[in-house]
Amino acid sequence: MVVRFGPAGLGGVKDAVANLEEFHRLGIRACEISFTYGPYIKKEDAPAIRESAERLGIQLSIHAPYWINLNSDDAKKLDMSKRRILASCEVGEWLGVKYVVFHAGFYGKGSREEAYENIRDAIKEIMAEMKAREYKIKIAVETMGKINVFGSVSEIKRLVRDTGCSFCLDFAHLWARSLGKMSYEEMVDEFKEFDSWHCHFSGIVYGEKGERNHIPTPGEELKKLLSSLPKGKDITIINESPVPVDDSVAGLSIYKK
Repeated sequence: MVVRFGPAGLGGVKDAVANLEEFHRLGIRACEISFTYGPYIKKEDAPAIRESAERLGIQLSIHAPYWINLNSDDAKKLDMSKRRILASCEVGEWLGVKYVVFHAGFYGKGSREEAYENIRDAIKEIMAEMKAREYKIKIAVETMGKINVFGSVSEIKRLVRDTGCSFCLDFAHLWARSLGKMSYEEMVDEFKEFDSWHCHFSGIVYGEKGERNHIPTPGEELKKLLSSLPKGKDITIINESPVPVDDSVAGLSIYKK
């Protein structure tokens, strides 16, 4: 079993290489670049970041902008959502990134089945365009923490089967979405058929509607998660807490023990 730990966030372009050097010193072997409001890395800046990550053995991923809704009934917003994912993929190709993670969308006014079909069709269109552009990168739809947001276990697994996209298993989100009822063992069991896992984790606060906010990752929760992970998988765990580097180092330390 290979388990990589890394933070959500690389920092600004000027600090990127130095941050990767520091991650490597700390034993971190993954990093998810956050494009919260849009891709900020230009083509001319990408080679140095890519070379550093490859030299240091750090697997890069990207989190696409949050302003994405593949179930929007507004044609312009739907088109922009697709464009944002494809723009993230373009930068990812420059950087040698393995995954672009994204939030698929909201349920909207229609049924949940209609939401699924709309999101499925949009992902198929995105992947067709990626194939036309000869992109090697994979897009990974994320499990979500709020009950009224598209992204349950069954929805994500169904998308993977129906479109060929990848997934991002967010353990904290599923815990919040289930209102604390779903164990790590149950989450792991749901995805046991897959050999390569891109995951998120952090501490989380939830209410009756699911996720409220992320918090630093409790050490006991890290221990519970790591003891639940399956053998024989390629697993990357990106920490999304307010202190993602510290929590990634803590996770690595617990894993080594």
